[in-house]
Amino acid sequence: MKNSLRNIFEYAENKTQVNIISDYDIFKDKDLLDSLRTQIVENIIDTKIPDGESLNDYINKEIDRSIEGYDLTNLERSHLYNLIDNEINGYGPLTELLEDDNITEIMVNSPREIYIEIDGNLVKDESVSFINDEHIVRTIQRLIEPMGRTIDSTSPMVDSRLKDGSRINAVIPPLSTRGPVITIRKFKESMNSIENLIRVGSLTPDMARFLEAAVNAKLSIIVCGGTGSGKTTLLNILSSFISPKERIVTIEDAAELKLHQPHVISLETRTTNYEKSGEITIRDLVRNSLRMRPDRIIVGEVRGKEAFDMLQAMNTGHEGSLTTLHANSGTDALHRLETMVLMANIDLPVKAVREYIQSAINIIVNIDRLADGKRKITSISEVTGFDDDEIKLQEIFRFKQLGLTDKKEIDGVYEIVKGKPKVLDRIIAYGFEDIKEIFK
Repeated sequence: MKNSLRNIFEYAENKTQVNIISDYDIFKDKDLLDSLRTQIVENIIDTKIPDGESLNDYINKEIDRSIEGYDLTNLERSHLYNLIDNEINGYGPLTELLEDDNITEIMVNSPREIYIEIDGNLVKDESVSFINDEHIVRTIQRLIEPMGRTIDSTSPMVDSRLKDGSRINAVIPPLSTRGPVITIRKFKESMNSIENLIRVGSLTPDMARFLEAAVNAKLSIIVCGGTGSGKTTLLNILSSFISPKERIVTIEDAAELKLHQPHVISLETRTTNYEKSGEITIRDLVRNSLRMRPDRIIVGEVRGKEAFDMLQAMNTGHEGSLTTLHANSGTDALHRLETMVLMANIDLPVKAVREYIQSAINIIVNIDRLADGKRKITSISEVTGFDDDEIKLQEIFRFKQLGLTDKKEIDGVYEIVKGKPKVLDRIIAYGFEDIKEIFK
């Protein structure tokens, strides 16, 4: 059975226009703009605001004092004020980029080398710039300060989240040889439901119905894919299908999941302090979660020894648990999971480890970021048993690429693999009789 994407999704696609207006299109004298901005920002940092004076009045006075003798237009002065206001009340040059819903990623490589991702396309943004490396570090500190994180020469790397759930990674010298580097993967409020994924063609309605039924039937699911493919977004959406009557424990390095059920406990890892002690790992939290009487355990990403504890939870009464891991296919995900279990120094033969995995995992969902920048669920597979000591995977749905459109976008079809899935009986037993219609 084949469903053409063009036939299923009948809507006019509006491409986002990337119209970047440079600082220097408004303020023609580049050197003067940089000089004034540097002078005003440094004055504000070094000077205490006088008692009884409002912040806006203080900024305006500093600007007036700095531009005295220069013949600036009202537009140039207004633009200069906005830059300074962003420094005081926002996140400096990144303020407007963070507020733009069309931008999905922000990458700062140097003061004048800033890239953004829009509609899956990476473009250099000439509209903003930093004064210098110290300016970038100050911005990083302001971004991570609300989360209780710090960055300095003793802790030159941070992987955290912003208040809206966006993920931030920052590296400064000596780890980064070219200066401070920021990478922000923004949380998209518009991609928080399965309907939105259907609308943009990431999966079909039948696939969505199947996944919702699989979550409700307490099948244990792994979401795999490459970096930036949308694993966490999909995990968040799958988690939304869990019954509000269940007690859910989420475990993440940086709390990105936004669940709306009433009974959710969110746990977050902790890095070492200045004395290089006090670290709490994913594995520590998974072990502790078993004592918290969870109905479901959701691990943001497994990447090491905690894989064994996660499988142990799935095999000891915590069915329906969800997690993600980095892998390029369902088969790669199983191999990587096997490697991670062996990393835990568990004295088990490989065959026993594979049997452990096979009994714990039911469904593997593979999501990819394709060449045109769009994210699609390219495969939904089930674990069916063993074949010559290897765990056997059987695809249920898959995306088949046919070629490229005239606009150089991926063209393809979603297919439902013939045959009744092994997990179908369990899904039906949980009351989802209508799922049978998909596989007729």
